[in-house]
Amino acid sequence: MNISALFHLQIMMFLLMGTGILLRKKNIITPEGKKCLTDLIIDLLLPCNIIHSFCVRLSQEILVSCIQILFVSIALQLLCVLIAATAYRRVPKQQRMCLQFGTVCSNSVFLGNPVAEGLYGSLGLLYASVYVVPVRMVVWSVGVSYFTQSPDFKSLMKKVLTHPCIIAVEIGVVLMVTQAPLPLFLDKSITALSNCITAITMLFIGTVLADAGVKGVITPTTLGFSFVRLIAIPTIVLLGCLIFHVNEVAAGVAVVLAAMPAGTTTAILASKYNGDEAFASRCIVLTTVLSMAMLPLWCMILNTLF
Repeated sequence: MNISALFHLQIMMFLLMGTGILLRKKNIITPEGKKCLTDLIIDLLLPCNIIHSFCVRLSQEILVSCIQILFVSIALQLLCVLIAATAYRRVPKQQRMCLQFGTVCSNSVFLGNPVAEGLYGSLGLLYASVYVVPVRMVVWSVGVSYFTQSPDFKSLMKKVLTHPCIIAVEIGVVLMVTQAPLPLFLDKSITALSNCITAITMLFIGTVLADAGVKGVITPTTLGFSFVRLIAIPTIVLLGCLIFHVNEVAAGVAVVLAAMPAGTTTAILASKYNGDEAFASRCIVLTTVLSMAMLPLWCMILNTLF
């Protein structure tokens, strides 16, 4: 494991977030600009990032481990959906939808791949790419439904299934199953746009935090959510991997990705669908700050057990 790479990635995220705060404070990014950033991320950058993550080559030698981590991820997503449905019933609706989405959507999407690659090399990146397949499915179906209001189930499913990110998942699954290569010019274009996602998203979170302020970041609700996100969920994943004798690298990747902070997409969707974006940003900030201590701790636990 290259734990020092983890610290560099975390510091990079905070620098980008701080840049977003500065740009908003200087009014370089205006309220109208924030909306443009939201649409840019949701409608273009995230779909490209999703398609890019599915373009992975599965070798014969590690197929068993890939299947293992795929089942771990599926089981985890079912668990997260159950937690989201039961744990936040007393929280006000606009905050509840943020907590529910943040439970099923960790930052394994943006931070997970570079962290897995930094800790375990190219094999870790491959396992991370497989791990996020069920995550993508749940986030852009069940996850989006937490924010989407519709008069009936049919209308709700229509909104979810026509979401740009779900369409990207469908394209990605076809590409992964068929192993069909994209034309070089298209592959390079998608990769270039995908590589923008972390920087643009963290800038956006910075602009939201600049408007919301840091007051109220630490509350019983955000602390409880942080416990669920950073301790409870990865603990359950670790126990499952030990019980079912999952390959040590696959288990390490699964636990590290399960211990990621709340997904930055939480604030983006809260902004787009009239959720409490300030509260969502505070959850993201608190879990990200706490993860700077928890992720290295999880890495040390994994080194001890495997």
